[in-house]
Amino acid sequence: MGEIEKLRKEIDEIDNEILRLLNNRAEIVIGIAHIKRNEKAKIYSPEREREILERLTSLNKGPFSNNTLKVIYREILSASLSLEEPLKVACLGPLATFTHLAALRHFGSSASFLPVESIKGVFDAVESGKAEFGVVPIENSNEGVVSSTLDLFMDYDLKVSAEVMLDISHNLLSKSGDKAKIKKIYSNPQATAQCRRWLESNLPRIPILESTSTAKAAELSSRDDEAAAIASELAAKVYDLYFAEKNIGDSKHNFTRFLVISKEFPPKTGRDKTSIMFSIKDRPGALHDILTPFKRAKINLTKIESRPSKRKAWEYIFFVDMEGHIDDRKVRKAIDNIKDNCLYVKILGSYPYGRT
Repeated sequence: MGEIEKLRKEIDEIDNEILRLLNNRAEIVIGIAHIKRNEKAKIYSPEREREILERLTSLNKGPFSNNTLKVIYREILSASLSLEEPLKVACLGPLATFTHLAALRHFGSSASFLPVESIKGVFDAVESGKAEFGVVPIENSNEGVVSSTLDLFMDYDLKVSAEVMLDISHNLLSKSGDKAKIKKIYSNPQATAQCRRWLESNLPRIPILESTSTAKAAELSSRDDEAAAIASELAAKVYDLYFAEKNIGDSKHNFTRFLVISKEFPPKTGRDKTSIMFSIKDRPGALHDILTPFKRAKINLTKIESRPSKRKAWEYIFFVDMEGHIDDRKVRKAIDNIKDNCLYVKILGSYPYGRT
């Protein structure tokens, strides 16, 4: 037996042991699920998943990187959860949008994904109980905030339970992969904005038709020999399209931040952020007075964004992200201290920092 054959035999033996251990793990998971059902406890425990990933990455000595290890174990955890009760997760559809990719990264491929036609549809699905969680885009590193998502937080009593940072890579896809055959391009407005310079330089006279999502653009172009779409690599696989051009984004450092919404948010982890929204009284110095308690408490405000309330002329809603958890005494005290100067304050959630 040659050296390669010996090594392959070792791999086969290791794979056999991994399979045995995975099935042993699955049996224990099923036992835990049975206990949870008897005690009427929640099946899904994101804090437990986080503990597992943090423990394993702290023990990891390679050659697998920690990011690779997380991908592997995210799938193991997702598959294990599906043995108990598959999570229902709403995301902007059809499948293969960047929102779907963010949901896959956070929940794993064994979750049950519910594609809906709009960001509002994601909020509706979670509020109605059709899905336990929803994933929505909130801001892009190049194009800024997704205003429709901010607006919806005014109308729904839902919480932010996690955030996901996704590296965005836009591709030009078509049925043939031939740029010369492209007579029109389907694209979501956000994707168009992030590829503006490339489109102007390479396909300046080609009309761009708006679609509700990048995956919808891919779906439309899959039915039209003269159409192309700006979409993800996953969309190319799902809709059987070819690359006319890869990575057409204007920036090679293009990240989108997504929020996971649900009816509650998790306990503190020690590495958290809190999101709130508030409306202030219309008087000189009002915003200064709102920000002062956070400065005194030495709380770092990582984002502040304003939007018209759409309920009264010249009334604005402010959205603020800050370091810390609402259960931290100084965070809770600072928020309590601004209430007298606000028309209202709403705590959107406290959740662990997402990682790129």
